[in-house]
Amino acid sequence: MTRISFARTASFFFLFWCTFSCSLKTSAQSEGQPPILPLPAHMIQGQGQFLIDGSFGVTLQGYKEPRLLRARQRFLDTLSRETGFPLTIEAQFNQPHFIIQTAGPSDPVQQLGEDESYHLEISPTQVRLSASSPLGVLHGLQTFLQLVRTTPQGFSVPAVSIDDQPRFPWRGLMIDVSRHFIPIPVIDRELDGMEAVKLNVFHWHLTDNQGFRAESKKFPALQEKGSDGLYYTQGQIRQVIEYAHDRGIRVVPEFDMPCHTTSWFVGYPDRASGKGPYQIARRLGVLNPAMNPTKDFTYKFVASFIGEMASLFPDAYFHIGGDECNGKEWNNNPQIQNFMRVHGFANNAALQAYFTAKVQKIVADHHKIMEGWDEVLQPGTPKNVLIQSWRGQASLAQAARQGNRGILSTGYYIDLNQPASEHYLVDPLGGDAATLTSAQKKLILGGEATMWTEFVTSENMDTRIWPRTAAIAERLWSPEDVKDVDSMYRREAIFSQKLNYYGINLRGITSEMLQRMSGNPDPVSLEVLATAVQPPMGYRRESMAVYDALTPLNRLVDAVPPESEKARIFSDLTKQIVSGQATAQQWQQARQWLLLWRDNDAQLQPLLHESSLTQELIPVSQSLSQVATIGLQALDSLQSHSGVSAESRQKDLELLKSAEKPQAVLLDVVAPSVELLVKATGKE
Repeated sequence: MTRISFARTASFFFLFWCTFSCSLKTSAQSEGQPPILPLPAHMIQGQGQFLIDGSFGVTLQGYKEPRLLRARQRFLDTLSRETGFPLTIEAQFNQPHFIIQTAGPSDPVQQLGEDESYHLEISPTQVRLSASSPLGVLHGLQTFLQLVRTTPQGFSVPAVSIDDQPRFPWRGLMIDVSRHFIPIPVIDRELDGMEAVKLNVFHWHLTDNQGFRAESKKFPALQEKGSDGLYYTQGQIRQVIEYAHDRGIRVVPEFDMPCHTTSWFVGYPDRASGKGPYQIARRLGVLNPAMNPTKDFTYKFVASFIGEMASLFPDAYFHIGGDECNGKEWNNNPQIQNFMRVHGFANNAALQAYFTAKVQKIVADHHKIMEGWDEVLQPGTPKNVLIQSWRGQASLAQAARQGNRGILSTGYYIDLNQPASEHYLVDPLGGDAATLTSAQKKLILGGEATMWTEFVTSENMDTRIWPRTAAIAERLWSPEDVKDVDSMYRREAIFSQKLNYYGINLRGITSEMLQRMSGNPDPVSLEVLATAVQPPMGYRRESMAVYDALTPLNRLVDAVPPESEKARIFSDLTKQIVSGQATAQQWQQARQWLLLWRDNDAQLQPLLHESSLTQELIPVSQSLSQVATIGLQALDSLQSHSGVSAESRQKDLELLKSAEKPQAVLLDVVAPSVELLVKATGKE
């Protein structure tokens, strides 16, 4: 087969995949759930549809403010990108068919627990969106955009009546910008995505061992010596805060202390517990440097710095980190050890509690509410301190029983490459939290997805955050009983396409990275391989190669999404086949995919040798071909009801187990499904 003919064949299969995916997406509507993420609290479907054309008009009634005008413009811009209609100007002057009624203002500085509810009424002739404040309007506009669909009559939204409000008041996304600096345009893009799924807290992790990313005018050496020149000016920070406020999103800064502070000490080594000198950390993981909690000038420094940042960030909450102090610098400092003996501190946890108590008072003196990770919770921790739990629901429940409010991040670590289904089934009120009293449950405010950037850069961040974070957003917004994983995936597939209209082109990012890796403007065979692999889950990647903050993240493991949509759908197909419930179309679909994966290696091998970035994929491609060959043989056996010898089956299973082991820091995610087929041949 020539390269041109193979490309045509591959294009055919990609088209087939698209057709199959579209059939899944359409079924989301046929099952009674419009493709909205997150699903509304209450929804009644009506009859007919509201058509969108060049006569579309939008008007604001009741309370008005510049933010609402900008929201209308942003809404029209997004709708224009999806429909191709030039609505951005004309819709403000056309006869209004879309009426937005706002009762009054929200707080000038957005507060936790403000009313975010809205009512959306769509009939064939009119749309009415009403809310008590601009926050509800912002959410209602996003719901309308998600309802837009293509029909034989044109672009339309179905007739529906929606009354909606969030289940939890704190629905966040944390982005770490220290390990890898994330430019403002990327931050803005993630905020646009957050608005689309009604997340309302941007937790900005601004400092860590690998970089100090916020400008301090009182202590300029923090950013001048601790950032490699990569930091946000105070003017840029204000712009991000305003950008987020326009989208109904609060911005909570995190300045981690007393540990995760190496970058602080490059410019101010006398605040550290060790001898120094200090350099910006390139190594990843938990490091030793820690603030000296025994010196008065440490607290004067912290107080002055927090005062400066408290005036910069208007939100009521101020995150001081507080996690992962290994205490090694404290253990090796005789003066600190003597201080602990004099004050009766039995261990480093007690010393950190002393530090945290002092910092909490400083934060309170600047009229802020302190937030910290699990470690800041001690028996005497003031009740207004908010606990962010990375340790789990048991730790979160402990905070609630002690009278502290909390949010959950365990289970929402999107940097760990877990499938959306796993995140989706984690509930802030699950596990130990389910045993809390009603009053204690009210202290659980919600949760945050966390994007740590050890293995994420501005280039692939979009694919690491989206679309899986939409599943977390639904868990935090929608009623507790909304738990249908299949429905979530169908709606997530549509949402992924909608993200294009917000400037988040997930497929395009992967394609561009594959083109660079291969030096080929149309790397079809590499794209086929990419559909069958995923990055390792959890913390496994750290043990597979040596990484630091300067390691290039430009290989296939960095380019492919954390969850392969094609492999997931193939897994569903194989489950249908082995259960005896597969249709003829599903049998044929599985066979075509396996044929493509089997034959791809012959086309890809010559190309892999041509780039240093793809040579490591040679055994990965060979293994996928072998896996697909075994899968085809298993399909033949299952379809013909012919037996497979136990010896042959065992040999295939051993090869599949070997294929499931990581190669080039990648997992073959087709192999487990083929293993299911092979095992089924033993039941014939």
